[in-house]
Amino acid sequence: MRIGIDVGGTFTDFVLVDDANGKTVYAKASTTPGVLWEGVLEGLEKILNLAKVSMDQVDYIVHGTTIGTNAIIEHKGAKTGLITTKGFADVLEIGRIQRPGSGLYDFWVDNPLPLVPRYLRLEVQERVDAQGQILRPLIEEDVVKAILALKKEGVEAIAVSTLFSFLNPVHEQRIGVLCHELFPEAYISLSSEIAPEFREYERTSTTVMNAYLQPIMNRYISILRNKLKVKYGDVDLRIMQASGGTVTADAAEKLAIATVNSGPAGGAIAGAFIGNLTGTQKIINVDMGGTSFDISLIDDGVPKISSDTKFEGYPVKIPIIAIDAIGAGGGSIAWLDRGGAINVGPQSAGANPGPACYGRGGVKPTVTDANLVLGRLNPDYFLGGEITLDTAKARQAIEEHLAVPLGLSVEQAAAGLIKIVNANMAKGIGVNSVEKGYDVREFALVAFGGAGALHVLELAQDLGIKKVIIPALAGNLSALGLLVADARHDFVRTVAKELAEIDYLKMNEFYREMESKAEIQLADEGFGKENQELSWSMDLRYMGQSYELNVPLERRSIIEFDDIKLVANSFHDLHNRLYAFSDPAEKVQLMNVRVTALGKTPPIQISEVNEEATTLTDALKGERLVYFAESGFVNTQVYERVRLSQGSIIYGPAVIEEKISATVLPPGNKLIVDQWQNLIITVGEGL
Repeated sequence: MRIGIDVGGTFTDFVLVDDANGKTVYAKASTTPGVLWEGVLEGLEKILNLAKVSMDQVDYIVHGTTIGTNAIIEHKGAKTGLITTKGFADVLEIGRIQRPGSGLYDFWVDNPLPLVPRYLRLEVQERVDAQGQILRPLIEEDVVKAILALKKEGVEAIAVSTLFSFLNPVHEQRIGVLCHELFPEAYISLSSEIAPEFREYERTSTTVMNAYLQPIMNRYISILRNKLKVKYGDVDLRIMQASGGTVTADAAEKLAIATVNSGPAGGAIAGAFIGNLTGTQKIINVDMGGTSFDISLIDDGVPKISSDTKFEGYPVKIPIIAIDAIGAGGGSIAWLDRGGAINVGPQSAGANPGPACYGRGGVKPTVTDANLVLGRLNPDYFLGGEITLDTAKARQAIEEHLAVPLGLSVEQAAAGLIKIVNANMAKGIGVNSVEKGYDVREFALVAFGGAGALHVLELAQDLGIKKVIIPALAGNLSALGLLVADARHDFVRTVAKELAEIDYLKMNEFYREMESKAEIQLADEGFGKENQELSWSMDLRYMGQSYELNVPLERRSIIEFDDIKLVANSFHDLHNRLYAFSDPAEKVQLMNVRVTALGKTPPIQISEVNEEATTLTDALKGERLVYFAESGFVNTQVYERVRLSQGSIIYGPAVIEEKISATVLPPGNKLIVDQWQNLIITVGEGL
């Protein structure tokens, strides 16, 4: 047995999988901002009671969290200092001398301020050249002065990023030793350990962000582990990474930057799992929770992973699943701008006070309030009846803040709110797909999160997508994805050579070194040789290009000329596929070599037996008026999802309710239940 925990902005989701029989148990608990572990412990007790098991029967827990993401968004990380090579203290300020893309139309937008202010960025005399040779020895007196100055300023963490340390880390390592000796209570991040590859600005930014988050993540993980130990004894706690792989809690404390976006990464992995289960290789995942709407693209059955991305405008150089997020969740607040137009988000009511209909003090209208007013939600069956929604308060919030100022009825204002948030989400999907050269009509939409299935059919209709999948456990799917994920570690070495100039002995040495580290790491985490999977790849580009493409390389005992020729051909093919251009006669440059190490977890077997399934007539709960954009309020049949049997067919309009979510099926759409209790919907195929 294993448990996945996904801490969201409004709810914390739990899934327990019993590998012996394929059964899954799920639960939700309210997220407890400021003391997140309280919501985690409450939910753990809840799911153990539902499953009628004890923690002794659980092999491990995988935890996804938004702590790091929120700390960056809110600029509430640790006070951090930077030690760098003399003359390079301003690299965070200078960056790439580029304004944000949105600056093309907005003169007031700017890059975010560096996470380390200028007075905490200190320089030391040392110099390593572009070949890794020491030009100027490290002046330790400078280092001591810098460390003591940062200590006096009361920093919690120190980032160390010196020039070309990815080729020769000796100076950085010595600075790290001195930091531990003179300032042992500080958290230390070395760029040669966090992001050992070329590009000075991105490497420094990644190291700084790791240092900025490390104290926060360490405190949370430490408190959670202690709370778990007191309550349950020794518990194997693993943490999800942004790359879609898990690490031990100890490893997560060192590489805090890798935990950013870990919850959404679980959703992307889960979407790929559902795609493979249903034979759908091209998928756009949409995860709509209480706070955000996360979008990820699955092509050929695997999520897209990039090692060049940004968090809140800050570049990072670690492997990350490509996920776009916008402020469009069930708790997103609707408001009127100065022109009198409805806007939705990015502000959210969160878990406390939550939407107005929660009755916890929220007074502003949210997406959830609008869905309730329009009949799309059952006020007596939210979270299976754990929370009773207050329709009167939802109506009051919409009336006061939207309907009266606009001269509309409450229902018209609520419908406008839904239309606006749907437009925001459709635009977000386009950024992740259409703007990257994909034709969305070739993809299926997989919708999950507590609110995803309420909106996805309207999104599919707007985008011209013909297939929608609502997975079983849709409301908690990201938590399931945490359990699907393998343990993962990534290793990289910079080469920066033209392919024709490669030193094959050196290349083989790099791969052997990285593989050795990978095997030791996985063995320490309990993965035997039979459960280890290592893969090789190279970052290649045409001479003169600024960015690379990652190309797989067949893993061999020795790399020879023919292997390089094959990978070069693969690069040309990939470049042509992405950019409709390639030139086999052009020189190709090898920038980085990589090893990805996976510790394979047992595959999840989803049971095909639905013990609660009945006839379609018995699954019918009744009827109620539900609003649809094309037809207004329509008398709509409501079904209990858990009672639907394999092969059940439903035509819209309909609402399919479950404890942790609800699916709105507009008129003109056909739904069929597959053997794994997924709802497979054909858009535009109805009576």
